[in-house]
Amino acid sequence: MPTSPSALIPEQAKKIYYIDHLKVVLTVLVILHHSFITFGAPGGWYYTQKTTQMGALIPMTMFVAVNQAFFMGFFFFLSAYFIGPSFNKKGAAKFVSDRLLRLGLPLVFYSFILSPLLSYLVYYFADGNHITSLQYLGGFHHWIDFGVLWFVAALLLFTLTYVLWRLVIKNGPSKNMPAPSTGKIIFTAVVVGAVSFLVRTVFPTGWVLNPLGFQPAHFSQYIALFIFGLIAYRNNWLNTLSFKAGKRMLALVIVLILFFPVFYAIKLKLDMPLEWFSGGWHWQSLLYAVWEQVLGFSIITMLLSYGKALWNRSSVILDKLSRYTFAVYIFHPLVLISLSLAVRGWAIDPAAKLLVVGPLAVVGSFLLASVIVLVPGVKKII
Repeated sequence: MPTSPSALIPEQAKKIYYIDHLKVVLTVLVILHHSFITFGAPGGWYYTQKTTQMGALIPMTMFVAVNQAFFMGFFFFLSAYFIGPSFNKKGAAKFVSDRLLRLGLPLVFYSFILSPLLSYLVYYFADGNHITSLQYLGGFHHWIDFGVLWFVAALLLFTLTYVLWRLVIKNGPSKNMPAPSTGKIIFTAVVVGAVSFLVRTVFPTGWVLNPLGFQPAHFSQYIALFIFGLIAYRNNWLNTLSFKAGKRMLALVIVLILFFPVFYAIKLKLDMPLEWFSGGWHWQSLLYAVWEQVLGFSIITMLLSYGKALWNRSSVILDKLSRYTFAVYIFHPLVLISLSLAVRGWAIDPAAKLLVVGPLAVVGSFLLASVIVLVPGVKKII
């Protein structure tokens, strides 16, 4: 799940328009990702009404698999990219207090207010338990629940670790490290994939560390990309990334996405459980983990390269939408769940509901966010 919404990225010394534009795209993907899970794709969510049509399930599964390969890791990379200069400007004490305010308060709000509300909506409308909210809260026990804000909790943890490291080492990441070639990026992705495979022998994909909401199966990538984000700023990687590298990666991305149906072919040929792709000492798990990381690193490199070359200009609409991304990230579950519950009795296949609810959830989330950021005091946080 998830973003590196504007409030999560410390102040930028120099405006990089395409980064803001990419934040909007990634935030839209977060909403659609959860929409696809709601109506058929694998994954957990507050409320689901999943299709059983294989013709819909395969492309829906492919969509969330491709998303998972890169979008949350990309958010960690973008967030880390601007942490160094903010730390240098503010100093440790001011930087930490700012991060605790802008990341900690949303975690408290989501866990103690929004999460119980979302659970109550499903309990009341989907499960048919018509009790008052006060009655429901009287028996509510899951007060520590970060939900989609697991990303914010992880980012806060990573950031505080970085601060501790800076206080001990007294310096940022090494300088004089040139931007890696496409070959080195792919090699790094393979290494991260191998590490992910080892982690998944103990914590398979889908295993959640509650109440934080962390999925250790994906954290090898998140940690790696957070570190690379710190190094990238220190060594000016984004400005030296070539458009040619982006074109090479685009070709590789296409090949890797077209490879996805092979996983289904392997399952059918070997008559094996799909869970063998998710973890354990199975070569299928190693294959999937490496495929996922090479695809993810390739997409991120491609987007950064194409964004710098073709999208680095101001846009009135995208600049405005970028301002709302953190609020969208926090509140999109409320919009998506409300819409999903509203159409729960609609006598059509859930896959068809996705075509309606998905776009409406995107539009509704940004509209709600545009109102929320106008609330006095809120805009200083999100």
